[in-house]
Amino acid sequence: MATIQPKGEKVRQAVKWISECRTEDENKPIARLIEEAAGRFNLSPKDEEFLRSFYQQECG
Repeated sequence: MATIQPKGEKVRQAVKWISECRTEDENKPIARLIEEAAGRFNLSPKDEEFLRSFYQQECG
C-alpha cells in the first residue's frame, strides 16, 4: 500500500501536531483536531480538505 505524503511544510506540521494530540487524547474527534490545525497552521481550504481525506483513509 502506498503512503500518502502531504505536500507543503504547513501540512506536514499539521499532521505532526494532530498525531501528537491524538497520542495525548485518542478520544478527541479528528474533525475537531483538523479544524484546530487549520487555524493554528494557517492552512488553505485545499490543505484542510487534504487532511480530511488523509485521516479518512487512515481511520477508514
